[in-house]
Amino acid sequence: MIQLGEFQLSLINDCSIQVDTGGAFGLVPRALYQDLMPVDVATNTVPMTHHALLIQTGTQNILVDVGYGDKLSDKQKAFMQLQRPDGGLIGGLARVGLKPEDIHLVIDTHLHNDHCGGNTTLIDGLPVAVFPNAEYVVQRREFEDAMRPNERTRATYILDNYESLVASGQMRLLDGDTELAPGIIGIVSPGHTPGHMSVRLHSGGQWAAFVCDLASYAIHFERLGWMTGYDVEPLVTLESKRVWQAWALETDALLIFPHDPLRPMGRLTEDAKGRRLVVKVDEPYV
Repeated sequence: MIQLGEFQLSLINDCSIQVDTGGAFGLVPRALYQDLMPVDVATNTVPMTHHALLIQTGTQNILVDVGYGDKLSDKQKAFMQLQRPDGGLIGGLARVGLKPEDIHLVIDTHLHNDHCGGNTTLIDGLPVAVFPNAEYVVQRREFEDAMRPNERTRATYILDNYESLVASGQMRLLDGDTELAPGIIGIVSPGHTPGHMSVRLHSGGQWAAFVCDLASYAIHFERLGWMTGYDVEPLVTLESKRVWQAWALETDALLIFPHDPLRPMGRLTEDAKGRRLVVKVDEPYV
């Protein structure tokens, strides 16, 4: 665990997969990233982890993102080379003494399947909340886009992950930046999707941020012009990162990246020539 003021933070990896290099690095040539992330040349893939962040405030247990969950088919898992050796998110919660029933709030940064698939499980073919006592939150714009997917987005917007939660009132839709608990703010950080949200934490004079797919890897945060092929508005991502870089330098914030297997946590630094580098912080996996 990492202590951030009065908050205890735990990083839980729901699973690891392999993704096509074009998805992870978009237009960036392989020659520029091949020494920064291990490339499986035979399959033209790179690894991605799927981090959830557990925040224990002393009065609430809060999850930021919930991974893929258990609804993937065997064919999908084989295609992605999915590995879940430690019981995924639920196993990680158990290692800190928590059950799904103990979660008070689930913050969905956005509604792509790899970030919110774990919202629900299927019982008799119907989606049921994995965290029965939790309030779920997501940006209204994100939900509206997820309910009207297009040819590019429909493979990752899966109605079973969120539609029933909104219909039942268990999921609350947010309209812009929102304080979700004392010291925990959901901030719209568009680019990956228009309604994408990152989460800022502040306690005891210390700052942290679950940046989510504003920067899937630490290298994406360092280099403004690098973003994934999954971003629907890549030039908006660039400008969002410019703002967050300035904030990270000003606050010395702990930065948490959703998919980076090498530098899941770090702090942004700047050298005398203005070059920016995320310095790794040892990850407190549970």
